[in-house]
Formats: sequence, structure tokens, C-alpha cells
Amino acid sequence: MNEQAKNNQKMVIKLLVIVIGMFGFGFALVPLYDVFCDLTGINGKTSNTAAVYTPIEIDKSRTVSVEFITRTNTGMPWEFRAETKRVKVHPGELNTVNFYVRNPANKQIIAQAIPSVSPGLAALYLNKTECFCFNQQPLSAGAEATMPMQFYVDPQLPDDITFFTVQYTLFDVTGKGDSLAVNENPYLREQPESGK
Repeated sequence: MNEQAKNNQKMVIKLLVIVIGMFGFGFALVPLYDVFCDLTGINGKTSNTAAVYTPIEIDKSRTVSVEFITRTNTGMPWEFRAETKRVKVHPGELNTVNFYVRNPANKQIIAQAIPSVSPGLAALYLNKTECFCFNQQPLSAGAEATMPMQFYVDPQLPDDITFFTVQYTLFDVTGKGDSLAVNENPYLREQPESGK
């Protein structure tokens, strides 16, 4: 019996070590995935800083279709849409597309747009020189704005990528992080006077 008890104790210790190891691996998986995706560029994340556009040779022999999709996160009441759903561009050419937002809520809401690109490899070649996604966007109740995104596709984009999708998801970040005043939103449209 004594030998059996020792074997059982060893088995319990081994199982506990395995469980702790599995938990630790699961906990580390998210940061490891982010590092892996950053190194390989397969995550579809774009840069959070503005690219600097220097005039380069535009590849007029190639056309790339870029589609824009918008969505709001659960509980985000804003109306949000791309004014241009799809655009055909030549690599190296500077382009601008606009996005419309309106806050129908009866209070100010601060939003943050998070972009993703599919296929993920195309994210490495999408260079944004101006984007509303770089900063939080405050809107007072009933306000609306047109927010530009200026970009170019790097001519080094692999030839087999002729189409990619850019999706923006809008999140309500009111009360999280820095507080912004409505007048700090450079894209804010004039609000119509009440009664008109």
C-alpha cells in the first residue's frame, strides 16, 4: 500500500505540473500571438502612426481594388458608414476616402476606430498618411462629422493581391482614458440650429 500511495502522489504532482503549465501557456498565448503576427504581418493590423508620403513612381500597369466596411461594436449607437464603399487604386497613388458618423444619442460619446485588413498580408502595404483611427473622436449629442482617411498602397504589394478589404470597427471609449472636448474633433460638422 505504501508503494501505491507514493505512485499516486507522484501522479498527482505530475498532473498538477501539467495543469499549471497548460494554464501558463494559455495565459501567454495572446502576447505570443501578437508578437508572431507583428513579425509575420498576418494579423491584418495596420500601423497606428501616420505614414509620410513622398511622391513615388505610380504603377499605372496595376489596379488594386480596396473595399471599405464599417461596423459598430455592441452598444455603440453611432451611425457609421464609408462614403466610398470601394475604390480602385494604382500602387503608389495617394487616395482619400471619407467616412460619415452621427451621434444620435442624447449625450456626448467618444469613439475609437480600430482598423483591420483582409487578407492580413495586405496590411503591410497599406500606408495611411491621415486617418481618424489615429485618435479618439468625440461627438456631442446629435452631432455628425465626415472623417477622411488618406492612404496609398505600396508598389511592393505582391502581384497576387489585387483586392483587399479594410474594416473599421467603432468602439465607445467614453470615460476610458483621456477625456476629450467636443471642440477638439477637427472633423465636426456645423450642427443645424434647432427648429430647422
